[in-house]
Amino acid sequence: MNLEGARVIAVRDAKTVYLDGETNSAVKVFERSYAKAGILNEALNHAIIEETALPVPALKSVETIDGKWAIATEYIPGKTLAQLMAEDADNLELYLDMLIEVQMDIHDARAPRLSRLKDKMYQKIQQADIDAATRYEIHHRLASTPAHNKVCHGDLNPTNIIIDDAGRPFVLDWAHVTQGNASADAARTYLLFRLAGDEETADKYMDMFCEKTSTNKRYVQQWLPIVAVSQSVKGKPQEREFLLSWASVFEYE
Repeated sequence: MNLEGARVIAVRDAKTVYLDGETNSAVKVFERSYAKAGILNEALNHAIIEETALPVPALKSVETIDGKWAIATEYIPGKTLAQLMAEDADNLELYLDMLIEVQMDIHDARAPRLSRLKDKMYQKIQQADIDAATRYEIHHRLASTPAHNKVCHGDLNPTNIIIDDAGRPFVLDWAHVTQGNASADAARTYLLFRLAGDEETADKYMDMFCEKTSTNKRYVQQWLPIVAVSQSVKGKPQEREFLLSWASVFEYE
């Protein structure tokens, strides 16, 4: 695949996404520093999710381009939910409702070949920069949570949902997908809003998610320190500081 002259449609940490017009593909090119195993695992996760009824772009290829690994998927023309929210701020609740509807569909899916959320979290908590007593408490809380097998996206935020020209949502970036507890996935989405500095939207999302799913808010909140610590391992320095500030927050109003 030749990307010379291709349009850049997104830039992320250690990766750039191009539009290849000839093949109608979105091509995610990873920097050479990115672990090959992580790239291949992302492609495998995408293929597993594609076998469900969830709305995802078709996986087209995994290859190297100029010595860099790349994943090509079907290009979905449209706008991200984040773009729509920015352009139409007065209808925030409408777009949050769309996000939550998509998230509920994801949680209704099953994919037994995915990794287990609790196993992945346990490993990350082991690596986190926290004291032994806090690590023990976080591990204990994780072990005491119910073992579910719902598909959990792991990074669901408005930038990862494309609304196509017909108004249909498509979900992108399945690198962190696991099977586990839906409330952990909701806690992650809440923290993503908080990391973006949008506490008001985070709180509104939390209220709407709990209402739509008939979930006790405290049940989602009890996941916040667990998810925050597990996500702190690979974050940027300023993100790690914020996430680790949640490590000892165990009680809520």
